Amino acid sequence: MIRAAAFVLILLAVATPAEAQRRPGARADEYDELFKKYSKRCFGPAFEWRLFKAQAMAESNLAPTAQSRVGARGLMQLMPTTFREIQTRNPELECIDHPEWNIAAGIHYDRVLWNLWSEHPTLEDRRNFMLGSYNAGRGTLLRAQATAREKRLDTGAWRSIAEVAPSVRGWRYRETLGYVTKIEAFLAGLKGEETPGKAERP
Repeated sequence: MIRAAAFVLILLAVATPAEAQRRPGARADEYDELFKKYSKRCFGPAFEWRLFKAQAMAESNLAPTAQSRVGARGLMQLMPTTFREIQTRNPELECIDHPEWNIAAGIHYDRVLWNLWSEHPTLEDRRNFMLGSYNAGRGTLLRAQATAREKRLDTGAWRSIAEVAPSVRGWRYRETLGYVTKIEAFLAGLKGEETPGKAERP
């Protein structure tokens, strides 16, 4: 009961501030088919598509018109430069502000990052590196790995990155670690479980 109550409090804490951004009349499942479509296209049918919905919930609270102070836009809070980079390889993605193309580009970008983090003890570690670099940039996590290596920690384990995070200069690590935890909490809620689900190998 205590764990369940704590989980509810986490969801309320991370969901409430952005609630006002949601488009009036939007359904909670409005974009599910798009998350399923592009998860299958980029990661394969066995991958947990709800992971990307949970990511969008953490990014924008599923608000297609959301825009950050630094210029990230849409459901997946993509920077225009990142969208254009993905668009060069996927010219059908016409507009960053279109919900479908924003979701598609975000998941395509996740796939790029997934491919870059190929050696990890567990699939959960690999998933966390993918999500962490989506938030903070791959270079930041490479610097964190270098710090973990200096401390003789397992550089492929997310717990090692969390341990050395305060020592990595120029990294707003609380935001990134909180981001990954928030997605895990949303994913658990979407799957109707009390513990975070694990993505399957694509």
